[in-house]
Amino acid sequence: MVKCAVNGFGRIGRLVFRYAWEDPLLELIHVNDLCSVESAAYLLKYDSVHGTWDKEVEVTADGKGFTVDGKLVTFSSEKDFTNVDFSETEMVMECTGKFLKVDTLSPYFDKCGVKRVVVSAPVKETGALNVVLGCNHGLLSEELKLVTNASCTTNCLAPVVKVMKENFGIKHGCITTVHNVTGTQTLVDMPNTKKSDLRRARSGMLNLAPTSTGSATAIVEIYPELKGKLNGLAIRVPLLNGSITDCVFEVEKEVTVEEVNDALKKASESGPLKGILGFEEKPLVSTDYTGDIRSSIIDALSTQVIDKTMVKIYAWYDNECGYSKRMAELCNIVAAKYIAGTEPGFKYE
Repeated sequence: MVKCAVNGFGRIGRLVFRYAWEDPLLELIHVNDLCSVESAAYLLKYDSVHGTWDKEVEVTADGKGFTVDGKLVTFSSEKDFTNVDFSETEMVMECTGKFLKVDTLSPYFDKCGVKRVVVSAPVKETGALNVVLGCNHGLLSEELKLVTNASCTTNCLAPVVKVMKENFGIKHGCITTVHNVTGTQTLVDMPNTKKSDLRRARSGMLNLAPTSTGSATAIVEIYPELKGKLNGLAIRVPLLNGSITDCVFEVEKEVTVEEVNDALKKASESGPLKGILGFEEKPLVSTDYTGDIRSSIIDALSTQVIDKTMVKIYAWYDNECGYSKRMAELCNIVAAKYIAGTEPGFKYE
C-alpha cells in the first residue's frame, strides 16, 4: 500500500478521502486542516448533500486523530504544511485550494520528502501537469512528480471538447457553467475574505451571481491547440449540488443534431471516456445527478445545431462527486505507476 495524507479537509478533501478509503492500494494515514479534529471527523461522517458515510468515525481519546472502522488516521492543524510530520507519507492529496504555484508546492518534495503530490485545482505553470482523465492522462510520466486534477468544470468540459474536436473540429467556442454554491461564497451578505469578486459577498442562497470560471481557458492546459479559441463565464445559483455547463462551439464541419449526439453517445460507451462521459436521453433535472460519479453527462434532449455549424450542448455534473472520484482515481494511477510499481486500478483506454 502507498501511504497518503490529505492536506485540506473541505468538501473536496473529505470526498476524496471517502473514495480513496475504498482503494486497497491507498492507505490514508494523516489529515491536516485548520479545523478541529472533532469537526473533521464529524463532517467526514455526516454530509448534508451526499449522506452519512457507512463507516464508523470516532475521535481518538487523546484528540490527536480519528479512527475509521477502528483504523487510525492522525490529525494536525498546521497552516504551514512544512510543519506537518510527513515522514511516513509517500503521496499528498493537496486539497486546500491555497497552493496553486509550483514554488509554493515544491517544499512538499524539498522539505517534507514526499514522493508525489496530486492537487485538487489547476496549477498553470511549467513543472506541473494538469490532468483530465480520459483526455490527456497519457502525458503522466516518471519525471512529473506534481500533477493536478484540473478543476471540476474543466473535467466536465474537456470530454465534450475532446469529442467535438476529434469528430468535427472546433473553430472557437464559449461556455457558461451554471454552478451551485461553494465555500468561496457567503451564506448571507457580508464581506468575503476568500475572493475579491464582490458578487460572492452577496448571499449565495438567494442570488444568481455571474462570476468568472477558468475552465474554458484552462482547457488549453489539456488541449494547447485551442489557445485563444475558448472562453466563458459562470453563474452561481442557490443550489447545494448539481451543476450544468452550456457549451457552444462553432465547428469546422456542417453537422446535424443527430450526428453530434451520435458522436457523444458513442464516446460514452467505449474508449477512454467510458465511465467518465455520460449520455442521457431522459428529461432529468439537477437533483437526479447528485452523487453521480461521472465527470460529464450529456443532456441529449437539449442538443441544438444552428445554421449547420454552431453547436449547443448541455453537460450535467455533480461538481463534488464526479471531480473527487476522478481525483481518487488519478491518485491510484500515480501511486501505482510511480510509487508502488504496479498496474493501476483504473485504465481509460
